[in-house]
Amino acid sequence: MADPGVVRQALREQRIETPSWAYANSGTRFKVFAQAGVPRTPQEKIADAAVVHRLTGVAPAVALHIPWDRVDDYAELAKYAADQGVGIGAINANVFQDDDYKLGSVTNPDPQVRRKATDHLLECVDIMDATGSRDLKLWFSDGTNYPGQDSIRARQDRLAEALREVYDRLGPDQRMLLEYKLFEPAFYTTDVPDWGTSYAHCIELGDKATVCIDTGHHAPGTNIEFIVAFLLRARKLGAFDFNSRFYADDDLMVGAADPFQLFRIMHEIVSADALSPAAGIAFMLDQCHNIEAKIPAIIRSVMNVQEATAKALLVDTDALAAAQRSGDVLGANEVLMDAYSSDVRPLLRELRAEMDLDPEPVAAYHRSGYQQQIESERVGGQQAGWGA
Repeated sequence: MADPGVVRQALREQRIETPSWAYANSGTRFKVFAQAGVPRTPQEKIADAAVVHRLTGVAPAVALHIPWDRVDDYAELAKYAADQGVGIGAINANVFQDDDYKLGSVTNPDPQVRRKATDHLLECVDIMDATGSRDLKLWFSDGTNYPGQDSIRARQDRLAEALREVYDRLGPDQRMLLEYKLFEPAFYTTDVPDWGTSYAHCIELGDKATVCIDTGHHAPGTNIEFIVAFLLRARKLGAFDFNSRFYADDDLMVGAADPFQLFRIMHEIVSADALSPAAGIAFMLDQCHNIEAKIPAIIRSVMNVQEATAKALLVDTDALAAAQRSGDVLGANEVLMDAYSSDVRPLLRELRAEMDLDPEPVAAYHRSGYQQQIESERVGGQQAGWGA
């Protein structure tokens, strides 16, 4: 059986990065629903992220999205974050919302557009230097809608050229996370559609390039834990963007659609001894809270990852290995299902109490008065979010 002390220590050390954009207004392609009290500035997003960390104890970094989080002085922004008790996580580039990018960014047939996009990526590395961020996260909406629209091979060449230039600009302690997405907004070909394409480019680039798995960016039925296991073995898994999907890239709360899948993913992580921050994998949320309250939803998401992790840590590894060696198919499955069926909520409540945290973070947030405070104070100005 799993050692309770080892389980507790692993959960105590777990780190989950929250995204600045999840605190702001967001929506679907049809409508952005405004909420009272959402952040108007990057500083206010960071303040909200700090509240999540204070209540959960495991969310000490907030990812930024450029230009949504653009400021004049990034070193000062990093100092503000530190004063709030959090740090700056991944810097996320944005090469998809300008009109120039209609036919792509770094793979665009127009060299001037490619130059503009690559310069933005290099700007993001400058921001990493100023904030102390380790990770540059790249996602490209680039692709085509019709056969013959552009050369598929030439677009891969252009992508490789841009990635190489940015990779060579990275500092010794910085790295690139290359995300992939099956489709949308490109519907015929996407230039980085799957983990294999991302992996191939990362192998070509070098050790500082790794794959980012967004759990919502796969075809229905994809075995994501296989991808996790493969990339762990190849030492090319750099990060997760955790969210849930029912149909496509829904960006719902992690664990909302298929908590068993989240458990299976975390089982592979735990099995590879890759949960600790020292292993280098960034466990990040990438979610849009369109109709639910922002901060409670993010707290719930952090808790969902904690619960899946706790269950993965409870797997009886000796019994599982014995069943696997003997070819006991049902016995091996039963070991996993026993762990998954465990109610780990009492364990996590006890752990939070040991960490001098409220055992019920969501309830603590509602009692804190913070939501009422920000609704009262954050009036006027342009709320900082996608399309709003």
